[in-house]
Amino acid sequence: MNYARGERVVIIGGKDGENSLAFLKDILARQGCRTFEVDLDSRLDSRQLANAGLLFVFANCLQAPESYRQISGLLRRAPRLSVVPIVEYADQEKAAALLELGCVDYLLSPFSEAQLIALLRRHELAASAEESFVSCSQAGRRLLAMAQRVAQTRAPILITGETGTGKELMARYIHRFSAEADAPFVAVNCAAIPEQMLESILFGHEKGAFTGAVSAQPGKFELANGGTLLLDEIGELPLGLQAKLLRVLQEQRVERLGGRREIALDVRIIAATNRDLQAEVAAGRFRADLMFRLDVLPLHISPLRERKDDILPLARRFIRQYAPHEPHDDLLTPEACRALLAHDWPGNVRELENTVQRALVLRNGLYIQPADLGLPLPAAAEEAPRPLPAMPLPAEGGRAALRASGKWAEYQHVIDTIRRFGGHKTKAAQSLGMTPRALRYRLNAMREQGVQIPV
Repeated sequence: MNYARGERVVIIGGKDGENSLAFLKDILARQGCRTFEVDLDSRLDSRQLANAGLLFVFANCLQAPESYRQISGLLRRAPRLSVVPIVEYADQEKAAALLELGCVDYLLSPFSEAQLIALLRRHELAASAEESFVSCSQAGRRLLAMAQRVAQTRAPILITGETGTGKELMARYIHRFSAEADAPFVAVNCAAIPEQMLESILFGHEKGAFTGAVSAQPGKFELANGGTLLLDEIGELPLGLQAKLLRVLQEQRVERLGGRREIALDVRIIAATNRDLQAEVAAGRFRADLMFRLDVLPLHISPLRERKDDILPLARRFIRQYAPHEPHDDLLTPEACRALLAHDWPGNVRELENTVQRALVLRNGLYIQPADLGLPLPAAAEEAPRPLPAMPLPAEGGRAALRASGKWAEYQHVIDTIRRFGGHKTKAAQSLGMTPRALRYRLNAMREQGVQIPV
């Protein structure tokens, strides 16, 4: 099966040996890929970037920090491009640095044909599933890369994160990434169902099993057979049911209430919670053995306030969702972008979605202004931030100018955050949800764009 048919792959370098380069090109060609080579020191034009889905980089061709800035610039110019460094075992620190910049995967050399095909398959599946989970930040891209890896197994997955961060969306992403097209996805909210009904809903019941059971009903485990079962808010599950759930997970069999026949299960279990299960275990509200059974492959979704790079892309996605017939694809003014970036989003993505939907209804005119968002003023509003120098608007104006204004708002937010911490870049990086090294690369990229860094 050709997993990457029709995809054009860019190969950079190849100085680690012609055999490695020839081996890579041969496998890609047999997988239906069109390949071409480029010089890392030359600038890729927009057409090359638009047509490429994957960019393989031989890491021994990279010399930090100049090459890293080039990779960072590529990721900014083509956010949908997946950059995959190829590193040797003794050179894995370069892979770690590139992952921090936003690369989502890497290959260790020497690698096998099966490993490369598995990477191509992950990339193809990710492209088909990514519409459900927008993530442009470095932390978000690493989370999606980890989700793609764990999706290849049938082991239980535990997704943690604050309310509104998108735990169910992540579960659906994992399901679509790995399951057959007709495989069922069943979600049950353990906190929304009365305790006396939850056992019947999870495991099913036979006719006459209890008062009111006028007919036999399959449970959620049966309905999810061959697919995925999401146990949302698992931390709210009553202790009595936790023991029964543990047995089902261990035996991979379920028995309906009032029934005598065990039903074999083939179900991927994904649990989600906004609670700290270890703290719940210490408090005696959650079984330790069940936690260990569920917490085989943990995924943590950071709150939106720690993923500032995701705020504007998410807001624009919600605009397209709720205003699909608008003549403009970017309705946020620069002032509205700054207001969105300044807010802490205690309700996370759910709060952002509600805010954008409300602004689309309440706006006066075509564009969304800060007043339309209805957000509280920042605590330090009395100390107005000093603006960046005048923005160089594109000559063509129109939507290109508006996009440039949004990018300038992001730059302003980075500088304001550094000022707020008195020039302490480590603390500023933590507040922005990035590493100090990533902040340095961001500032270097801003300087390349002509931004004067006054801090």
